Amino acid sequence: MGSGPRPASARRSPDDATHPSARPPTSALMRSVVELSNDVATELAGSQDAVLRALETELDCDVFLRGNQLTLDGDEGAVQAAVAVVRELSELVDQGHELAPGTVEAVVGALSEHESPARILEDVVWRHRATRVAPKTVNQKRYVDSIRNNTITFGIGPAGTGKTFLAVALAAAALSRREVNRIILTRPAVEAGERLGFLPGDLMAKVDPYLRPLFDALHDMLEPEKVAQHLERGVIEVAPLAFMRGRTLNDSFIILDEAQNTSPEQMKMFLTRLGFGSKMIVTGDVTQIDLPREQGSGLVAVAEILQGVDDVDFVRFGGEDVVRHKLVRQIVAAYDEHSQRMAPELRARKAG
Repeated sequence: MGSGPRPASARRSPDDATHPSARPPTSALMRSVVELSNDVATELAGSQDAVLRALETELDCDVFLRGNQLTLDGDEGAVQAAVAVVRELSELVDQGHELAPGTVEAVVGALSEHESPARILEDVVWRHRATRVAPKTVNQKRYVDSIRNNTITFGIGPAGTGKTFLAVALAAAALSRREVNRIILTRPAVEAGERLGFLPGDLMAKVDPYLRPLFDALHDMLEPEKVAQHLERGVIEVAPLAFMRGRTLNDSFIILDEAQNTSPEQMKMFLTRLGFGSKMIVTGDVTQIDLPREQGSGLVAVAEILQGVDDVDFVRFGGEDVVRHKLVRQIVAAYDEHSQRMAPELRARKAG
């Protein structure tokens, strides 16, 4: 790993005799100097060296930018991998893509999976004024492709992997192209129970806290006035899962969020609402189940029941797909490690 990012203006040149990499490299070390175009050099410099800092974080070598020359110092394998990343970033800039720290992360992840970064990052799912939504990881790209190619797609994984956000973006795109007549967003109001009656307002006001994340995603895609207009006309419906019972949903883009908090019976009820010309997206995180301990999760059960059924696909996300703050990824990884350590103890408790 690099010796720590410094602003480009303050970084010592690798030619500086006081810099460790100025010493003649050993057989295990390598230096590569990449000539950049003006546009690429400008994008790499970025705002407050953010992209350069991301490069040093993601690449296991030291990174120095002077003018149009990017110098990479480190082990031979690390430098060769870094050169490949820089070339991909250069191609993205040449195609008109703006670089950000997340772009570096996405390119590194794509190359590690032997995927084309451009194929992932340039697959724009939804564009509206300043909003541009595209996959940022290989699994996000697989998820987007799965939703396009299947009637029912399950997106299962930790918070921050873009499951709901991408689904809502694809729904907005389908509605704008008139591939569907309406968008239906639903969630189970799990924790309501007895406390629901103590909340002020009518039923929708009571369940609003449970549906708010879906409203937030909608407002990221459309102007508030447009969202309000669609809600008033029934073009967009945001409702608790209980409202789906007894209905057949035709020509709709239907998203069930937080599906880990459905019972197996609720999951079956939801899936059998599917009508002609509709798509269903089911998202959830099986590590964050809020149901009572004795209650099984419909999302856990359905993976066993429907695995292998035609036109139904399961896409599973991991910590590497978290696109929120880096700390979120570390938190997810820490909880996963803790669960692994606790697994034998939990099995022993159940057996007892």
